Order: sequence, then structure tokens, then C-alpha cells
Amino acid sequence: MIDLPTAATFSAVIADPRFIAGLAIAALAGIVRGFTGFGSALIYIPLMSAVYGPLIAAPTFVIADVVTGLAFLSTTWRKAHWDEVLPMAAAAIIAAQFGTLVLQWAHPTTLRWALSVLVLSAVALLASGWRYHGKPKLIVTIAVGLLAGILGGAVQISGPPIIVYWFGSGHGADILRANFFAYFSVFSMGSVVTYALHGLLTATVLALSLFITPTTLAMMAVGTKLFHLAKEGNYRPVGYIVAILSAIASMPLFDGLLR
Repeated sequence: MIDLPTAATFSAVIADPRFIAGLAIAALAGIVRGFTGFGSALIYIPLMSAVYGPLIAAPTFVIADVVTGLAFLSTTWRKAHWDEVLPMAAAAIIAAQFGTLVLQWAHPTTLRWALSVLVLSAVALLASGWRYHGKPKLIVTIAVGLLAGILGGAVQISGPPIIVYWFGSGHGADILRANFFAYFSVFSMGSVVTYALHGLLTATVLALSLFITPTTLAMMAVGTKLFHLAKEGNYRPVGYIVAILSAIASMPLFDGLLR
């Protein structure tokens, strides 16, 4: 079910002292997403969860991800390997039904600690250089999609297993970036439906998303310009560093700084 916002909802969202922090988080995540094609959830979800809580962070992210993903997919879809993207996204959407139950029922503080640990572990794995080696196979693609879907449904961080898988495929940076945009666009559309069925698209979520989404979109354009100016080997470390800092800063231990 979807609970539509009213004028009072918008007023309450704007008057909330957390509002500016939310926009700043969206801007930072947008720049990284435009620059790397991935990593926005590793930044947005832990920080936004620290400010608003996981039940606001996950659905606002997925709404923004649908709009921004489709906008940028229009310029990258021809480079994407859809024979890899679609099976993975389909498996992820199915598995996300189970992950969403975790989001609904887990204690917010426990979920936030788990988020920080997950992000730090994911970055450590990605930065270690370990990769799945070989051409993508359908059965492995589906398995990766199922794991990504559970993580995505729970906290919208479905990227790490996909990144590890595709970074070892031998694809160049432009194809990897196109694949990421394609996968996240399809998965996010499925996640919107999933969250709606679970009653997570509240009036506050929708109202806040109307501010978060254009902010993210504008900053993605900035990130895209930076991508074209950067060397191919530089774009991954940038995402890793920002994600690590976000995971540490968003730990419940530092709530006094973010709230």
C-alpha cells in the first residue's frame, strides 16, 4: 500500500532539523554513483539510517535509485550486457521479498550496526583484489543475484556480491559502469513494488523522496563529469574511501554527531 503525502507532510519534512543532513547525504551519494556507477548505497544507507532510521533510509534510496538510474541508463544501456543483467536482477527481486522482512522486523540499532559491519566487510573484500575469475555463467549469475536480493531487500546494499562477480569478468570500466546502472535500475523498480506491498512507502517517505531524488540526480551529473576526467584506475578507490568513512561515521556509537 502507498500512503500519499499531504501539504502538512511536506511542511513537517522540511521543518525537520534532519532535513538538510538528508540532502547532504543524498548529494554525496549521488556524486559517487555518477562517478563509479556503484557505491551510492554503501554511502547513503548507513548515513541516512543514522539520521532517519533504516525504515526511512531504504525506501527513500530505492525511489531515488529508480529515477536516477533510468535517467542515466538512457546513455549507457547499449553498453550493458543484458544477458547477464536480467537473470541477476530477476533472481534478486525474488530474493528481496525475504530481505524486506528483515528490514521490517529487525531492531533499528541492531540493523545499523549490521549495516556498518556489512559495508566495511564489503569494502575490505572489494579492495583486497579477490575476484570471481572467468566469464559469467548463468547459474553463478543467478546465485549472485539471490544473495544480492536478500541484502538489497533488507538494507538496499545488494552491490558487493555483484561487484566482486563482475569485476572479475574482464569487462572494461565503461561496460562495468553500464552493467551496474542497468542492474540497479531494474532491481530498484522491483524493490519499489516490494516495499509498496509491505507498506513501507509511507507519506513521509514519499515526501522526503521528492527532495532527495532531484538532489541525487543533480549530483550524479557532477559525478559523471568527474568520471570522464579521471583515469580508469582511479574511480574504484574513490568509492571505497568514501564508503569506509560513511560506515564508520554512521555507527550508533557516533549518534551524537549526526543527530
